[in-house]
Amino acid sequence: MIKDQIKKIYKAKIINTEKVSTNSYYIEIDCNKEIEAKAGQFVSIYCEGLTFRRPFSIFTNNKGKIGILYKERGKGTKYIKSLKKGESIDISGPLGNSFSIKNCKSLLIGAGIGTAPISFLKSKLENENIENIFIAGFLNKNEIPKLINPNIIYTDDGSFGKKGNVLSDTEEIIKKYKPEIIYGCGPEIVLKKISELGERYNIETQISLEKLMACSIGVCRGCVIDIKHGTKTVNASVCKDGPVFWGNEVIWQ
Repeated sequence: MIKDQIKKIYKAKIINTEKVSTNSYYIEIDCNKEIEAKAGQFVSIYCEGLTFRRPFSIFTNNKGKIGILYKERGKGTKYIKSLKKGESIDISGPLGNSFSIKNCKSLLIGAGIGTAPISFLKSKLENENIENIFIAGFLNKNEIPKLINPNIIYTDDGSFGKKGNVLSDTEEIIKKYKPEIIYGCGPEIVLKKISELGERYNIETQISLEKLMACSIGVCRGCVIDIKHGTKTVNASVCKDGPVFWGNEVIWQ
């Protein structure tokens, strides 16, 4: 596993960086090599002076030009925010598994920064002419990244789009749209609800978990969750075994 990880480390160059909402940023990195990245996978970035890399979902990929969306939350993202166009960066990836793309009607749900991998998934589905609807939710209009393009947007305060959270009308949408699979990324409470709705309406669900990671390669066991494996409960590392899981296999707390 560690050998595989070393093969995926690139000395890359920053080709774009910008603020895309009041609290989120976009950075595009040229890995100097064509890279195949799948929707749901992530990259891990070395931040100067810090022991562990920082993981970020892949938002865009154009022949090795990787784009990520992020919020400034700590020392790692503060370091990334300080980087300028033209500077070098140490990036590892793509890592983790990916969404299982099926040729069927798809409902996509993303909340907050969880819209990043869902946006990437939407682009993949559209490239394959797979019918889909993308629903996104934010606290207010100022938190909506200008680079995303959902079909429906919810804001908690009603300052843009529909008032409510991203799951306010999900049951009505399921009944009307009749999706055959639901994909989601966002806070755990959102993903748990998506999984419950999937079981209620007998629809497959796949969710990408947002979890704090340290090593990003399954060694430290810092991002372990419980999942169902037949009749048993087993441990899974979000970074190595995920971050994408079937909703009905996760044991929600």
